Amino acid sequence: MAVVQKWREGMSSDNVKGLVLALSSSLFIGASFIVKKKGLKKAGASGIRAGVGGYSYLLEPLWWAGMITMVVGEIANFAAYAFAPAILVTPLGALSIIISAVLAHIILRERLHTFGILGCILCVVGSTTIVLHAPQERQIESVTEVWDLATEPGFLFYTALVLTAVFILIYQFVPQYGQTHIMVYIGVCSLVGSISVMSVKALGIALKLTFSGTNQLVYPQTWAFTLVVITCVLTQMNYLNKALDTFNTAVVSPIYYVMFTSLTILASVIMFKSPTQILTEMCGFVTILSGTFLLHKTKDMADGPGLSTSLSMRSLKHEEDDGFSEGIPLKRQDT
Repeated sequence: MAVVQKWREGMSSDNVKGLVLALSSSLFIGASFIVKKKGLKKAGASGIRAGVGGYSYLLEPLWWAGMITMVVGEIANFAAYAFAPAILVTPLGALSIIISAVLAHIILRERLHTFGILGCILCVVGSTTIVLHAPQERQIESVTEVWDLATEPGFLFYTALVLTAVFILIYQFVPQYGQTHIMVYIGVCSLVGSISVMSVKALGIALKLTFSGTNQLVYPQTWAFTLVVITCVLTQMNYLNKALDTFNTAVVSPIYYVMFTSLTILASVIMFKSPTQILTEMCGFVTILSGTFLLHKTKDMADGPGLSTSLSMRSLKHEEDDGFSEGIPLKRQDT
């Protein structure tokens, strides 16, 4: 009770608004993974799969339904960054993993093991820890203040490293290893995402101040951040589609979350120089990481003694129903 009372006293109204928006965002985004996956599989059955460079999913209504759901979630996520610090909002994305895992169990028949349920509980515990110890963010009166933070040597150096890594992945690794190594596609999404979150944060603050009566649209920095957001989001969407079409949803979601959140926390600490609560926030994040690890490692496990038989039958059932295997090979086996 003392912790809850302390949280009520220390949690600002803006942080509460950001928390509610972040939770709503997780609900929509978690559901969108499943709907988009179904759309990608349906489109791949009658056209060129996204994983090998096809865009037939653009003609699939089910994919668009998932995309609209994701857009709604991203809008809520975008609004959350305007009210709460990134170090609070981003880790709460773990809740979308829980939603995705539960819906995958029901809709995609991806079995949720008992330890997977434990992983979901760990994600909730970690998220609660992060919420209870959310830091208060410094007051920003203009988008130019965010621009000054973004153009400091430390963050510029981080941005240069990210862009270099992204170009190397896209032009050197994607053509050779994109179809066989999940970290290639997700690496691009996560690296670009850490930059996009900082730009989304800046744009959210600009819109929040504009709606409050202090027009930020007259500053060129606002439009510069807008351009960065659009570029980064389009890049993320492209490579996330490739990852979802090539690999299992139950693996893409947690790995993408872990990499994206880790890099976003790092970028946030560098740019906004977050206060000492970072240690407690990291403890909560490690707890979430443990939960996502359990979800990942137990995704193909079944309860009971007939494990191998159950796995074999389920694998065959997936191949018969979907037209291709839902496995996650480290190397693609040609047939």
